[in-house]
Amino acid sequence: MIEQLEQRIESGDYVVGVIGLGYVGLPLTQAFVRQGLPILGFDVDEQRVAALNAGRSYLKHIPSSAIERIVADGRFQATTDFSRLREADAVLLCIPTPLTRHREPDMSFVEATAATVAEHLRPGHLVVLESTTYPGTTAELVKPVLEATGLVCGRDFYLAYSPEREDPGNIDFETSTIPKVVGGHDAASSRLAGALYGRIVPRVVPVTSLATAEAVKLTENIFRAVNIALVNELKVVFDSMDIDVWEVIEAAKSKPFGYMPFYPGPGLGGHCIPIDPFYLTWKAREFDVATRFIELAGEVNTGMPAYVVDRLATALDMRFSTPLNGARILVLGLAYKKNVDDTRESPAFRIIATLEARGVRVDYYDPHVAEIPKTREHATLAGRRGIAWSAQALREYDAALICTDHDDVDYAAVVENCRLVVDTRNATGPWREGRSNVVMA
Repeated sequence: MIEQLEQRIESGDYVVGVIGLGYVGLPLTQAFVRQGLPILGFDVDEQRVAALNAGRSYLKHIPSSAIERIVADGRFQATTDFSRLREADAVLLCIPTPLTRHREPDMSFVEATAATVAEHLRPGHLVVLESTTYPGTTAELVKPVLEATGLVCGRDFYLAYSPEREDPGNIDFETSTIPKVVGGHDAASSRLAGALYGRIVPRVVPVTSLATAEAVKLTENIFRAVNIALVNELKVVFDSMDIDVWEVIEAAKSKPFGYMPFYPGPGLGGHCIPIDPFYLTWKAREFDVATRFIELAGEVNTGMPAYVVDRLATALDMRFSTPLNGARILVLGLAYKKNVDDTRESPAFRIIATLEARGVRVDYYDPHVAEIPKTREHATLAGRRGIAWSAQALREYDAALICTDHDDVDYAAVVENCRLVVDTRNATGPWREGRSNVVMA
């Protein structure tokens, strides 16, 4: 059977179903369509499905023209009808894996989606989980649900894990240019999943098991989280010594070996880095293994929003004898990273909530986020709209706090017109020399 399925993949006569048409699933869909494979996209959001079928994008970094092309190609259709999973030969799960309020994995989306796939599972199906999760998820949660149908993994259907590696807004890399790690439940599953992803990426990196592939993704993001924590801690230390951490990093990265630059900020954002390390710490407890290094990094990173607020309060008091309580603050940037509209886990939300709890009147400006979306942690902020940009508007605030360094913001005007600028991203670098109203945080 494997040989026949591989031949169908090669010929383009192989239907790929993608569940979850968000930041991971939609770029994945584009990559398969470009390589001539027919795609069925599944999502519970009727508005998303309608937009895609009409050729409209709802993600800022993916233009509607790109969606128009895959719709016009005739190989892509989006649907909310999950009974059509039987029409697919492969089913790729690109679904959320958030944390609970107690910093434990929330597997509800994975469990519910696996149950839905099981309702329509048939012989020959390839099922691949792409969502970031702890080692053991695919084997311990997904496989038993699928095998409850009576079909046997490795004989009747195939199961693999291949971690997503999306980086929204990165103009240097996209889905089809990034190597894909693949781990299968068995040799046949690995082979089939490798053949499928081999159609769209430059290189497939096979690993020996599902758990190994799951661990690869966590390792990638824990590496980033720990190094960001290190540079955030260095920022605090160097600030106390009146040393510019950004100048330090710029000079350090001139070394051609043994150093890789990471940059400080107001806290971690996005779906991966603030969340993934806690998946491993949670799973490690099952084996009575401590993850002190990872947990310390998490402690440093989660403490950065409070540090930024304290720096702002100190600057207002020392320079203008203005108390934080009653001050008017403009937050510049809500997205978790520059040049995107993605606000998932953005530290700006925690900063706004902290400021308002201390009596601050807060507005925001973000050229990519016209209105604050609904979030689980900060639902009361939903629906707020950013201010209209003008030099006069900038002058009305006691301070501007730069949380995200979007390229399409006039930071020269910010420095020129704002009474005080607190910069967490080095966005004001070219304009702050000789200015006394800019404080780094």
